[in-house]
Amino acid sequence: MKVFVAIFLTMTLFATVYYADSEIPSLKEVFSSYFKIGVALPVRVFSNSLDVQLITKHFNSMTAENEMKPESILRRGADGKIFCDFTMADRYIRFAQQHGFVVRGHTLVWHSQTPDWFFRDDSGNLLSREAMIERMKEYIHTVVGHFKGRVYAWDVVNEAVDSNQPDGMRRSLWYQIIGPDYLELAFKFAHEADPEALLFYNDYNEFEPRKRDIIYNMVKDLKEKGVPIHGIGMQQHLSLARSIEQIEQAIALFATIPDIVIEITELDVDIYRDNVTKYQTAPTELLHEQAEFYRKLFQVYKKYSHVIDNVTFWGLKDDYSWLRGFPVRRNNWPLLFDENYQPKPAFWAIVDLQT
Repeated sequence: MKVFVAIFLTMTLFATVYYADSEIPSLKEVFSSYFKIGVALPVRVFSNSLDVQLITKHFNSMTAENEMKPESILRRGADGKIFCDFTMADRYIRFAQQHGFVVRGHTLVWHSQTPDWFFRDDSGNLLSREAMIERMKEYIHTVVGHFKGRVYAWDVVNEAVDSNQPDGMRRSLWYQIIGPDYLELAFKFAHEADPEALLFYNDYNEFEPRKRDIIYNMVKDLKEKGVPIHGIGMQQHLSLARSIEQIEQAIALFATIPDIVIEITELDVDIYRDNVTKYQTAPTELLHEQAEFYRKLFQVYKKYSHVIDNVTFWGLKDDYSWLRGFPVRRNNWPLLFDENYQPKPAFWAIVDLQT
């Protein structure tokens, strides 16, 4: 019996690998005339041969899910001195170079996943404006300089907009200590460190009308001032409750900014419409509804491929998705591949656009 089970598992594993690797179209090839297809990855995938097969078949752009964020790079020694540890981040670069991927750097300046001590002096007090600017400059120069020529694009400032504030700006510690011009300074420092890198402002719910307009006016104003900002990163953490029409309106508006690049940076589509419902298995009708949503979404992306140059999924397959723990613990099934590496209806819905 044990021998039979072992043979069955081996055959199942072989079938999974074969099907995922050989029988289905490659996403990066299907959309090669339109934009790059990217994926956000945790470092553990590099040790899993099945993951590597799926990644290298379907994607040509990659983002570190967490390992390039400030809390993953910043360190403080026993003497209080701040330094950067690139051990994990460098693994992404090595993988990318071995397999011909481009890399998006995510992220430099963010209110979240940045250590609180980074904003404080040795006594625990908030830094002065001048000291915070100097610390920001040193950090950005160090990180962007370390990856110069190997990271083609950076999310320089992440989620700085709060549509509930009168001026539309989040009251982060960056804002509180430096002031609203911290955005201009961040882009200036990143450009100094790597003049060839594309520099993005990145945010979520960027299609909601008030937030959309704030982002549009902010980026347009920065460009008119001569700030070296090249693009808008639209995260696109979506659900079936979202409006495709609003998403297209946002893309169309952003595309009117002269010399702007748009990238879809963190795409997933949650099957739920609320934070209460939970399913043990994904309902078939919702998977097909999700597929239709993805189909319409990629129709829009293709329509604007003259300004969209990268579409990145936030996760490789459903069981790796961050949504399993946010905003509540449950299975969300938001990606194109299921837990067993198999393509879902959503995969075929976007591939069939090309047939």
